[in-house]
Formats: sequence, C-alpha cells, structure tokens
Amino acid sequence: MRTPDVFIKATGRYLPETVSVEWAVEQGLYSAQDAEIHELGGAAVAGDTPAPEMALWAAQEALKRCGHRPEDLNLLLYADSWHQGPDGWQPQYYLQRHLVGGDVLAVEIQHGCNGMFSALELAAGHLQAGERPRSALLVASDNFGTPLMDRWTMGPGYIAGDGASAVVLTTEPGFARLLAVRSVAVPEAEQMHRGAEPLFPPGPTLGRPLDFSSRNDAFRQQSLSEGAGTAVLMQVHQQTLELVQRTLAEAGTAVGDIKRVAYMNYSREIVEQRCMAAIGLPMSASTWEFGRTLGHLGASDQIISLDQLVTTGELGPGDHMLMLGLGPGVTLSCAVVKILAPAPWRD
Repeated sequence: MRTPDVFIKATGRYLPETVSVEWAVEQGLYSAQDAEIHELGGAAVAGDTPAPEMALWAAQEALKRCGHRPEDLNLLLYADSWHQGPDGWQPQYYLQRHLVGGDVLAVEIQHGCNGMFSALELAAGHLQAGERPRSALLVASDNFGTPLMDRWTMGPGYIAGDGASAVVLTTEPGFARLLAVRSVAVPEAEQMHRGAEPLFPPGPTLGRPLDFSSRNDAFRQQSLSEGAGTAVLMQVHQQTLELVQRTLAEAGTAVGDIKRVAYMNYSREIVEQRCMAAIGLPMSASTWEFGRTLGHLGASDQIISLDQLVTTGELGPGDHMLMLGLGPGVTLSCAVVKILAPAPWRD
C-alpha cells in the first residue's frame, strides 16, 4: 500500500558480539562444507541477554537519536520470531514498564521473519487514520541461544543471529520517507515451514527442537511425490517478482531507482538467486557483505541493514532502498524507503 506522509524519524539497533564461522567449524558446530558453499561469516551471539532487554536498548537508542519523548507515542508494535520469556507473558509490556508507559496501544506481532514489514504496514495505517501528528515505535528482537534451537543448523543456507532493531515512525517530517509497503501470502507453500510435524501438541510443549532444514526436506519430498514441488517453488518466485513490481509502482519508483537492497541475511547463492538476480540488480547493491557477518536476525535483518547504511552514509539524500523478506506462511513482504536527509545522529 502507498504510505503518503509517513516518515522514519530514527532507527536503532542492538547487536552483541559476533562469533566467527571458523570458530564454529573448529568446535564441530558447523560443517566445513557448508562454510565453503554458503560463504557466511559468523553470527551475533547474545549469550543469556533476554530478547526484551535488547529490544529496550534498541528502542532507547532510536528515541534518543531523534529526541522523541516516549510518552508522546501513540502505538508500540513488538515483532518477534522466537520465545521471549515466560509462557503466557508478552514482551511489549516490558517496554511499556521501562520506557513508554501505559497510555499507548501495545501489541506483539508474531509474524516470523517478516514481522517488521507487518509492523510497518499496520503502523502506517494507524498513523494515517488518527489526528496528527502521531508516532509509533516498532521493535523486533530475538535471542536464539536456547536449548530448543541450534543456531548453526537452524535452516538451509543460513545461521541464526541474535539482536534487536527499532524504528520511530511518524506523520511529521523525518530523515526518510516510507513510500510503500506490501505483503502477499503463498498459502500453497504453507507446509514448507511445518514439514511433517503434527499441529498438536505443539512442538515446544514436548521439548521438540526447531529444525527448518528437516521440515523443508519433508515438504519437498511430499511435494515431489504429489508432483507439485517445482510448481509451488515457482509460484513463490513469481509472486516475489510481482510483489516487488507492485510495491515499486505504488512507491512511484522503478528498479533502476533503487540504490541498495536489503534481503534476509542468508547465504550468497540464496541472496543472489532469489533476490538480486531475480529483480535485475547486482550483488554489489545488496547488503549481503554486511549481513553475512551477523547471521539471520529474525525480523531485524532489513531494519538493521537500513540503520547501517544511513549511519555510515552509504545511503544519502535522494537514494532509494528496497527491503524484501520471506517468512513462514509462505509470506513475502516488500517496502521502499527514500532518504530525504542525512541521518541526524551522524553528526
């Protein structure tokens, strides 16, 4: 959807120290063959730092950077893709207690790796519907270092990294403008991230680890036996291309206007084949070199890449950035951002 008069006032992030792939190979946690094939560099590892704590730090940085008062926020959206704390408890209230207070609508978004895209779309509609000026705080955070997760074998072509990101979205002028954001689902591929696992009892209640690699293998085997494997994957590819074109059209831009692209922090071959080559842009326009050192950060990949580019000055006034993501569902999401001025915190 088009998002007129919706601006990014600031971004924030928290990234713990990284652990190299070489170390993981030496420890027997990651295979030397995968290291050679996928060319990944490492993963950010938070140890026992809780995800809500990282979210708080990223949010505090974003608000400090733009001088926005927490009590003036109208909406708080908290995106995550892994467990945040005790069952039956929701993490957005941790930020309400320690940062924004209780006089704000606060909602957790469990939309997997595309959670920040969903937050952008929901927040944009919320901001445009009310009296102006209005503002929203969007955060995403995950710590995958738990007993039911092996970050080094989480899924095919990627490893899991820990970290948090934040965005202050407003109807007041900011350093960047959100031109358009859109999502589409390919429900025929729903089983891709479910595999052959039963729906009940839920896996975590039985102590079953999360393993997207085995689930993907089970999905492919069943799809091939039914003669639908290639067709479903082609549908995901085609829907991705159509999504990018529709989002660019709504943003009033073209592929040639895009200076940088942020995709998932996946292996080189996945980023190149599924994203960059597919939309007709070179790998040099991607954020892969940066993302390969961090691991797949749940819902934070694209926002942390945006933060990196504007903080270092690699994106400047007049530049356009395209963010593209894929999550369970299968859900495809896309957003276009235009930089209007240097990020204020660069000074």
